[in-house]
Amino acid sequence: MQTLPATRRPTRLALLIGIAATTVGIIYGYDSSNIGGAMLYLATDFNLSLDQQQLVTTTVVVGEILGAIFGGYLSNRFGRKAVMVGVAATFALFSLASGLAPTLELLILARFLLGATIGVSVVVVPVFVAESAPARSRGAFLVMYQVATVIGIILGYLIVMALAPSENWRWMLGLAAIPGLVITFVLLKLPDTPRWYLLHGRLDEARATLAGIEGEGGDVERELALIQDSMNTHKKGTWRDMLRRPFLRATLFIVGLGFFVQITGINAIVYYSPRIFEAMGFTDDVTKLGLSALVQAAGLAAVFLALAFIDRLGRRPVLLIGIGTMILANALLVTVFLVGNGTFTGALTTLGFIGLMLFTAGFSFGFGSLVWVYAGETMPTHLRSLGASTMLSANLVGNILVGSLFLTVLTRLGGSGTFLCFGILALAAFGFVLRFAPETKGRDLEEIGQFWAAGGRWNDTTGAAEKASQPRDSAQR
Repeated sequence: MQTLPATRRPTRLALLIGIAATTVGIIYGYDSSNIGGAMLYLATDFNLSLDQQQLVTTTVVVGEILGAIFGGYLSNRFGRKAVMVGVAATFALFSLASGLAPTLELLILARFLLGATIGVSVVVVPVFVAESAPARSRGAFLVMYQVATVIGIILGYLIVMALAPSENWRWMLGLAAIPGLVITFVLLKLPDTPRWYLLHGRLDEARATLAGIEGEGGDVERELALIQDSMNTHKKGTWRDMLRRPFLRATLFIVGLGFFVQITGINAIVYYSPRIFEAMGFTDDVTKLGLSALVQAAGLAAVFLALAFIDRLGRRPVLLIGIGTMILANALLVTVFLVGNGTFTGALTTLGFIGLMLFTAGFSFGFGSLVWVYAGETMPTHLRSLGASTMLSANLVGNILVGSLFLTVLTRLGGSGTFLCFGILALAAFGFVLRFAPETKGRDLEEIGQFWAAGGRWNDTTGAAEKASQPRDSAQR
């Protein structure tokens, strides 16, 4: 039995591409969390109302939607690598502008532009990693983006916590320019993806990059032939292609998944953890920020678990376990807020903290990890960037709804009503995934495209990589 293709370790180039590209997630995560701490002081300086606070928080997300819409086009036109370099550099620029903004209007403009760069990144990075990683370890490579994102979230909380005694929100926002600049120089050293090179007729560069990724034992010419055949079948991808058969089913899946990822409430925790802990009775800013960082540390541990299991258990089991954990966490939080009824004792506060940790861990293990996997894997080459744009645009619509309404809902319905709503949405998400999510573990990207072309069914010729990883003779049925 030949098992080498399933067990061969990633090459040095493959690891470098995976690590360097996914570090873009650090700047995404950092910006998601630092605004939650900075808002504690920014709101006072600008005398912001509740609605204005939600506006400042969600302006980034509005920009992200714009960036996500155009991210696929930019990726195809200028290259995955070039766009990522541009994203990191402009992120540094607009982060600095946010910290220096003299008026509320200029702060909102800077954060809108910052969001546009992030929106482009969340489309391009999964595509870049999916097209660069070997099929045998592609899931783990894509999950690394979530690892970097959670590290960025924790870093944002820790920096804000360190600066909390000074109450200097300008430093809290402006310091994001530093990781942006560092990541810019790291990305400059990478090649683009073999598939993008082929899209633009650059065969020699595609062959050289693919050889560096696959290493010894990889059948580079076979891979090139498969990619080229897929491109010849579908010359150019358009939005219209995604809205008709055979890829309409895939489009409905990625739109639904992207929306559920955010509407179930994770960014309410990321953006407003300090406010949630305030509702639990905490008053000290450093304590609220420190507890928020600890909640995200649980998420980071869960991502590493997902990293270990994503290419073993498969995509669907990991995703369903994560959503199930979110459902249990919501039930615990509803109970805590009902029993507490505005007055929290030590035991209830501890249970509330555990509930937030479970919620974040469940999200990071399931949705947080798998959104990048499915964004990078679901569509065939000619539609991959557009598919990622569509999925992450739906994701960001859910994000903006949560970000713009959460404080209002928390004020009017209280913690119990708010987390009851999130729990019902998580149940709906569980049913959606159970019904529609395909299992793509071990499949070549070209095979996944054939799955949708066949009406959502694997045919007898697909899954070679999956079969090779099984501990039995592949000829046995």
